[in-house]
Amino acid sequence: MTDAHRILLLDRKSCSAERVEKLLNELGFDVLATELPEVAAEAVRSGEIELILSEIRLGVEALLVETEGPPLAPPLILFEEFSGFDATHDALKQQAFETLARPVPNKQVIATVRRALQQVELREENQRLRKEVGERFSLGNLLSRDVRMRRIFSTVEAVADSFASLLIQGESGTGKTMLARAVHELSSRRNGPLIVVNCGAIPASLLESELFGHVKGSFTGAVRDRTGKFEAADGGTIFLDEIGTASQELQVKLLRVLEEGRFERVGDTATRSVDARVITATNVDLAREVSEGRFRQDLYYRIHVVAIEMPPLRQRHGDIPLLAEHFLQRNSVRYNRPAQSLGPEATAALLAHPWPGNVRELENTLERAVLLSRGAPLKPRHLWPDQSSETRGISPAPAHPWEDLPLGPLRKILEIPEHFFILRALKASGGNRQSTAAKLGINRTTLFNKMRKFDLLGFPTKDKGSEGSPAAA
Repeated sequence: MTDAHRILLLDRKSCSAERVEKLLNELGFDVLATELPEVAAEAVRSGEIELILSEIRLGVEALLVETEGPPLAPPLILFEEFSGFDATHDALKQQAFETLARPVPNKQVIATVRRALQQVELREENQRLRKEVGERFSLGNLLSRDVRMRRIFSTVEAVADSFASLLIQGESGTGKTMLARAVHELSSRRNGPLIVVNCGAIPASLLESELFGHVKGSFTGAVRDRTGKFEAADGGTIFLDEIGTASQELQVKLLRVLEEGRFERVGDTATRSVDARVITATNVDLAREVSEGRFRQDLYYRIHVVAIEMPPLRQRHGDIPLLAEHFLQRNSVRYNRPAQSLGPEATAALLAHPWPGNVRELENTLERAVLLSRGAPLKPRHLWPDQSSETRGISPAPAHPWEDLPLGPLRKILEIPEHFFILRALKASGGNRQSTAAKLGINRTTLFNKMRKFDLLGFPTKDKGSEGSPAAA
């Protein structure tokens, strides 16, 4: 803890206020003491205040207006007398870091101030780490610290500005469309259109018309000429999702447009040209489809120039807390809800869930949690309000709980149980790092470094450290 923290003391002049001011000054803090709410509000607006101590009757509502917006707003510690207050004061107390009933022992004031400033430091560290993660482990709207995903990011950056066809393979919900969008945004075609077509969602009889367009009268219901998706993508990128559902006849036409950039609208004899980068995706094994005669081999090789396999979320344990925090923040802003965080039980539940719907399921789960919770740290009941652990797919732990982990570099595999047991020890210790380190047989510096590595610095702590005279403030 440094001695340069700037603390605002909003309190009416009294012996108690003077005692608090003197105590904080003796501890080396830079204290701004005032009994004027407008002066206090201006100080908060300056951005220099790291912590606020305020007497609850002094119009502290003005401070709350200043501290609701910024993501790193200073925590608020309230002093109150023993007499009761109205609903407004109760609401203020709900938003405070802590409320202290006077007379307050100096030791309690010091301990509370230190815990609040520790929270400030942790929030700043978490913000720095999130920024670092965003810079190092992101591609467009995709976030990941998984080594396989980072290889994918590198591959995309290398091929994005080429004309090579790209095939993205992976289960539904793994982010194939987002990856295709990132490819487009990184290419020189970024100012052109990105046309997305889900081939599996369009009836086979209409898919050819959807892709290549048609002329009036070419079939029943064709009451006017229509431009197809390939024409619409001219000068940009076309993304064909679920390409494996295309019929054999359509596959022939797709091969031609890929090789020659030419096609005809349905019912037309005029040949048209198009300049579009083609990205395809599938959630089925196309190589097997080729071997069983359901997908043309020549088309497979044509779209398979660069192939990317998106790993399922259940194989990316380290990404689950990272993505969950991202979705929490985004949906809190989207729905104008208070900033929320994951409690330790919720984090453990997220890590234990099999995520059959992958990232899309995780995103929907966190969106629902933001809507249903009330700003407190999220618990499992906020994530799955109507389901037990059994119905949401979390089965009892197997005899060997890590037996289903995918093989890979041993160093990365061993991070998963290490993350789990650190989280478990933190929970058992109520967040107290000294106790957690003792349970794990490591020192606090080692524990801090590992918590930073696994993005656990935001875990609520109950570390205690207080000193001072027994006098009351």
